[in-house]
Amino acid sequence: MTQVDRMRWWGKLGGGAVSLVLLQLAGCASFMSPAAPADQTKLGVTPWVVASTSNRVAPVWQHYTFPGKKPSRFRYERKDGREAMAATSSSSASMVRQVLRVEPDDLASVRFSWKVPELIAQADMALRDADDSPVRVVLVFEGDRSKFSGKNAMLSELARALTGEELPYATLMYVWCNTRPPGTVIVNPRTDRIRKLVVESGAGKLRQWVDYERNIRADYEKTFGEAPGALVGIGIMTDSDNTRSNTSAWYGPVTLDKVAHAH
Repeated sequence: MTQVDRMRWWGKLGGGAVSLVLLQLAGCASFMSPAAPADQTKLGVTPWVVASTSNRVAPVWQHYTFPGKKPSRFRYERKDGREAMAATSSSSASMVRQVLRVEPDDLASVRFSWKVPELIAQADMALRDADDSPVRVVLVFEGDRSKFSGKNAMLSELARALTGEELPYATLMYVWCNTRPPGTVIVNPRTDRIRKLVVESGAGKLRQWVDYERNIRADYEKTFGEAPGALVGIGIMTDSDNTRSNTSAWYGPVTLDKVAHAH
Protein backbone atom coordinates (compact mmCIF):
# COMPACT_ATOMS: atom_id res chain seq x y z
CA MET A 1 0.00 0.00 0.00
CA THR A 2 1.50 3.33 -1.05
CA GLN A 3 1.37 6.47 1.06
CA VAL A 4 -1.32 7.81 -1.29
CA ASP A 5 -3.37 4.63 -0.78
CA ARG A 6 -3.01 4.97 3.00
CA MET A 7 -4.25 8.54 2.89
CA ARG A 8 -7.21 7.53 0.72
CA TRP A 9 -8.06 4.74 3.16
CA TRP A 10 -7.70 7.19 6.05
CA GLY A 11 -10.10 9.55 4.30
CA LYS A 12 -12.58 6.77 3.58
CA LEU A 13 -12.74 5.73 7.23
CA GLY A 14 -12.33 9.20 8.67
CA GLY A 15 -9.43 10.18 10.92
CA GLY A 16 -11.45 9.70 14.10
CA ALA A 17 -12.63 6.28 13.00
CA VAL A 18 -9.07 5.20 12.20
CA SER A 19 -7.91 6.36 15.60
CA LEU A 20 -10.64 4.25 17.21
CA VAL A 21 -9.68 1.25 15.08
CA LEU A 22 -6.05 1.59 16.05
CA LEU A 23 -6.99 2.02 19.70
CA GLN A 24 -8.59 -1.41 19.66
CA LEU A 25 -5.97 -2.97 17.38
CA ALA A 26 -3.00 -1.55 19.25
CA GLY A 27 -3.87 -3.24 22.50
CA CYS A 28 -4.27 -6.59 20.78
CA ALA A 29 -1.48 -6.30 18.25
CA SER A 30 1.00 -5.30 20.94
CA PHE A 31 0.85 -8.84 22.28
CA MET A 32 2.87 -9.90 19.28
CA SER A 33 5.66 -7.37 19.66
CA PRO A 34 8.96 -8.86 20.88
CA ALA A 35 10.06 -5.55 22.32
CA ALA A 36 8.33 -3.67 25.13
CA PRO A 37 7.13 -0.25 23.91
CA ALA A 38 7.78 2.80 26.05
CA ASP A 39 4.15 3.04 27.09
CA GLN A 40 4.21 -0.14 29.14
CA THR A 41 4.82 -0.41 32.88
CA LYS A 42 5.72 -3.67 34.60
CA LEU A 43 3.39 -4.40 37.48
CA GLY A 44 5.98 -6.12 39.63
CA VAL A 45 5.53 -9.39 41.48
CA THR A 46 2.30 -8.72 43.36
CA PRO A 47 0.27 -11.57 44.86
CA TRP A 48 -2.17 -11.19 41.95
CA VAL A 49 0.65 -11.63 39.43
CA VAL A 50 1.98 -14.66 41.27
CA ALA A 51 -1.52 -16.16 41.51
CA SER A 52 -2.14 -15.54 37.80
CA THR A 53 0.04 -18.42 36.66
CA SER A 54 -0.24 -22.18 36.68
CA ASN A 55 3.46 -23.06 36.53
CA ARG A 56 4.68 -21.37 39.73
CA VAL A 57 6.78 -18.91 37.75
CA ALA A 58 5.48 -15.34 37.90
CA PRO A 59 4.93 -14.10 34.33
CA VAL A 60 5.61 -10.53 33.29
CA TRP A 61 2.32 -8.62 33.30
CA GLN A 62 2.44 -5.09 31.96
CA HIS A 63 0.13 -2.11 31.90
CA TYR A 64 -0.28 -1.15 28.25
CA THR A 65 -1.59 2.34 27.48
CA PHE A 66 -3.03 3.51 24.16
CA PRO A 67 -1.61 6.55 22.34
CA GLY A 68 -3.84 9.58 22.74
CA LYS A 69 -6.04 7.92 25.37
CA LYS A 70 -6.22 8.56 29.07
CA PRO A 71 -5.23 5.28 30.76
CA SER A 72 -7.44 3.38 33.12
CA ARG A 73 -5.99 2.72 36.56
CA PHE A 74 -4.96 -0.78 37.65
CA ARG A 75 -3.66 -1.59 41.13
CA TYR A 76 -3.31 -4.62 43.33
CA GLU A 77 -5.84 -5.02 46.15
CA ARG A 78 -6.97 -7.75 48.47
CA LYS A 79 -10.75 -7.73 47.99
CA ASP A 80 -13.14 -9.84 50.08
CA GLY A 81 -10.32 -12.14 51.05
CA ARG A 82 -9.16 -12.59 47.44
CA GLU A 83 -6.07 -11.48 45.55
CA ALA A 84 -7.41 -8.96 43.05
CA MET A 85 -6.49 -6.39 40.44
CA ALA A 86 -8.67 -3.32 40.92
CA ALA A 87 -9.51 -1.43 37.72
CA THR A 88 -10.94 2.08 37.53
CA SER A 89 -11.85 3.89 34.32
CA SER A 90 -12.84 7.52 33.95
CA SER A 91 -13.42 8.19 30.24
CA SER A 92 -10.31 6.09 29.76
CA ALA A 93 -9.02 2.88 28.20
CA SER A 94 -5.98 0.67 28.79
CA MET A 95 -5.16 -2.93 29.61
CA VAL A 96 -2.97 -5.24 31.66
CA ARG A 97 -1.51 -8.01 29.56
CA GLN A 98 1.27 -10.54 29.06
CA VAL A 99 2.93 -12.14 26.06
CA LEU A 100 3.01 -15.94 26.10
CA ARG A 101 2.75 -18.86 23.73
CA VAL A 102 0.53 -21.93 24.06
CA GLU A 103 0.46 -24.24 21.05
CA PRO A 104 -2.96 -25.36 19.76
CA ASP A 105 -2.54 -28.93 21.03
CA ASP A 106 -1.87 -27.58 24.54
CA LEU A 107 -4.97 -25.37 24.76
CA ALA A 108 -7.32 -26.41 27.56
CA SER A 109 -9.18 -23.96 29.78
CA VAL A 110 -8.83 -20.46 31.16
CA ARG A 111 -9.99 -19.63 34.67
CA PHE A 112 -10.84 -16.10 35.74
CA SER A 113 -13.17 -14.17 38.02
CA TRP A 114 -14.42 -10.65 38.39
CA LYS A 115 -16.58 -8.44 40.59
CA VAL A 116 -18.51 -5.60 38.96
CA PRO A 117 -20.32 -2.96 41.08
CA GLU A 118 -22.36 -1.44 38.22
CA LEU A 119 -22.74 -1.79 34.47
CA ILE A 120 -22.17 1.11 32.08
CA ALA A 121 -25.73 2.13 31.26
CA GLN A 122 -24.90 3.70 27.88
CA ALA A 123 -22.61 0.90 26.68
CA ASP A 124 -23.37 -1.35 23.71
CA MET A 125 -20.44 -3.43 22.48
CA ALA A 126 -22.02 -3.82 19.04
CA LEU A 127 -21.91 -0.06 18.39
CA ARG A 128 -18.80 1.85 17.41
CA ASP A 129 -19.46 4.84 19.65
CA ALA A 130 -20.63 2.85 22.70
CA ASP A 131 -18.17 -0.06 22.75
CA ASP A 132 -17.17 0.05 26.43
CA SER A 133 -17.14 -2.58 29.16
CA PRO A 134 -16.29 -2.66 32.87
CA VAL A 135 -14.57 -6.04 32.37
CA ARG A 136 -12.96 -7.93 29.50
CA VAL A 137 -10.66 -10.95 29.47
CA VAL A 138 -8.77 -10.91 26.18
CA LEU A 139 -7.17 -13.85 24.32
CA VAL A 140 -5.07 -13.29 21.18
CA PHE A 141 -4.31 -16.01 18.61
CA GLU A 142 -2.06 -16.65 15.64
CA GLY A 143 -3.50 -17.91 12.36
CA ASP A 144 -3.32 -17.87 8.59
CA ARG A 145 -3.36 -14.17 7.78
CA SER A 146 -3.79 -14.93 4.07
CA LYS A 147 -7.45 -15.55 4.96
CA PHE A 148 -7.95 -11.86 5.80
CA SER A 149 -10.61 -10.06 3.85
CA GLY A 150 -9.50 -7.10 1.78
CA LYS A 151 -10.72 -4.72 4.47
CA ASN A 152 -8.87 -6.54 7.26
CA ALA A 153 -5.70 -6.75 5.17
CA MET A 154 -5.85 -3.00 4.60
CA LEU A 155 -6.55 -2.35 8.28
CA SER A 156 -3.63 -4.57 9.23
CA GLU A 157 -1.27 -2.78 6.89
CA LEU A 158 -2.54 0.60 8.01
CA ALA A 159 -2.03 -0.38 11.64
CA ARG A 160 1.50 -1.58 10.85
CA ALA A 161 2.31 1.58 8.91
CA LEU A 162 1.05 3.88 11.66
CA THR A 163 1.98 1.92 14.79
CA GLY A 164 4.51 -0.75 13.77
CA GLU A 165 2.09 -3.53 14.80
CA GLU A 166 -0.16 -5.64 12.59
CA LEU A 167 -3.74 -6.65 13.26
CA PRO A 168 -3.70 -9.99 15.13
CA TYR A 169 -5.22 -12.92 13.30
CA ALA A 170 -7.96 -13.35 15.91
CA THR A 171 -8.87 -11.79 19.25
CA LEU A 172 -11.46 -13.37 21.55
CA MET A 173 -12.86 -11.32 24.42
CA TYR A 174 -14.94 -12.67 27.30
CA VAL A 175 -17.34 -9.88 28.30
CA TRP A 176 -20.25 -8.91 30.53
CA CYS A 177 -23.06 -7.46 28.40
CA ASN A 178 -25.91 -5.24 29.55
CA THR A 179 -28.66 -7.09 27.70
CA ARG A 180 -27.50 -9.93 25.43
CA PRO A 181 -27.72 -13.46 26.90
CA PRO A 182 -24.65 -15.58 27.70
CA GLY A 183 -23.40 -17.38 24.62
CA THR A 184 -24.02 -14.42 22.31
CA VAL A 185 -21.16 -13.59 19.95
CA ILE A 186 -20.68 -9.87 19.28
CA VAL A 187 -18.56 -9.05 16.24
CA ASN A 188 -16.50 -5.93 16.68
CA PRO A 189 -18.06 -3.13 14.61
CA ARG A 190 -14.67 -2.22 13.11
CA THR A 191 -13.19 -5.62 12.26
CA ASP A 192 -14.52 -9.17 12.43
CA ARG A 193 -11.09 -10.34 13.65
CA ILE A 194 -12.10 -9.12 17.12
CA ARG A 195 -15.11 -10.95 18.54
CA LYS A 196 -16.69 -10.91 21.99
CA LEU A 197 -18.31 -13.85 23.72
CA VAL A 198 -20.87 -12.88 26.34
CA VAL A 199 -20.36 -14.90 29.52
CA GLU A 200 -22.49 -12.73 31.84
CA SER A 201 -25.51 -10.52 31.23
CA GLY A 202 -27.66 -8.04 33.08
CA ALA A 203 -27.58 -6.91 36.70
CA GLY A 204 -28.31 -10.21 38.45
CA LYS A 205 -24.74 -10.91 39.59
CA LEU A 206 -23.51 -7.38 40.24
CA ARG A 207 -21.61 -6.65 43.46
CA GLN A 208 -20.49 -10.26 43.91
CA TRP A 209 -17.57 -12.38 42.76
CA VAL A 210 -18.36 -14.49 39.70
CA ASP A 211 -15.98 -17.33 38.78
CA TYR A 212 -15.55 -18.90 35.34
CA GLU A 213 -13.77 -21.82 33.73
CA ARG A 214 -13.94 -21.67 29.95
CA ASN A 215 -12.83 -24.21 27.35
CA ILE A 216 -10.61 -22.13 25.07
CA ARG A 217 -10.82 -24.38 22.04
CA ALA A 218 -14.61 -24.76 22.22
CA ASP A 219 -15.14 -21.04 22.72
CA TYR A 220 -12.81 -20.15 19.85
CA GLU A 221 -14.53 -22.61 17.51
CA LYS A 222 -17.95 -21.25 18.50
CA THR A 223 -16.82 -17.66 18.03
CA PHE A 224 -14.72 -17.93 14.86
CA GLY A 225 -16.01 -21.14 13.29
CA GLU A 226 -12.62 -22.80 12.93
CA ALA A 227 -9.89 -24.45 15.00
CA PRO A 228 -7.62 -22.06 16.95
CA GLY A 229 -3.99 -21.34 16.27
CA ALA A 230 -1.44 -20.74 19.00
CA LEU A 231 -2.47 -18.51 21.90
CA VAL A 232 0.06 -15.66 21.97
CA GLY A 233 -1.35 -13.21 24.51
CA ILE A 234 -3.79 -12.78 27.35
CA GLY A 235 -5.00 -9.68 29.15
CA ILE A 236 -7.67 -7.81 31.10
CA MET A 237 -9.20 -4.54 29.96
CA THR A 238 -11.55 -1.99 31.51
CA ASP A 239 -12.66 0.95 29.37
CA SER A 240 -15.21 3.76 29.32
CA ASP A 241 -13.69 6.15 26.78
CA ASN A 242 -16.45 5.90 24.16
CA THR A 243 -19.31 6.60 26.56
CA ARG A 244 -17.30 9.21 28.51
CA SER A 245 -18.37 7.58 31.75
CA ASN A 246 -16.90 6.12 34.95
CA THR A 247 -16.66 2.43 35.80
CA SER A 248 -14.75 0.11 38.12
CA ALA A 249 -14.26 -3.60 38.72
CA TRP A 250 -12.01 -6.18 40.32
CA TYR A 251 -10.35 -9.11 38.56
CA GLY A 252 -9.28 -12.29 40.27
CA PRO A 253 -6.20 -14.21 39.07
CA VAL A 254 -6.23 -15.37 35.44
CA THR A 255 -4.78 -18.87 34.94
CA LEU A 256 -4.42 -21.26 32.02
CA ASP A 257 -4.67 -25.04 32.21
CA LYS A 258 -2.75 -27.21 29.77
CA VAL A 259 -3.71 -30.49 28.21
CA ALA A 260 -2.04 -33.45 29.92
CA HIS A 261 -0.37 -35.41 27.11
CA ALA A 262 0.34 -39.13 27.40
CA HIS A 263 4.02 -40.06 27.25
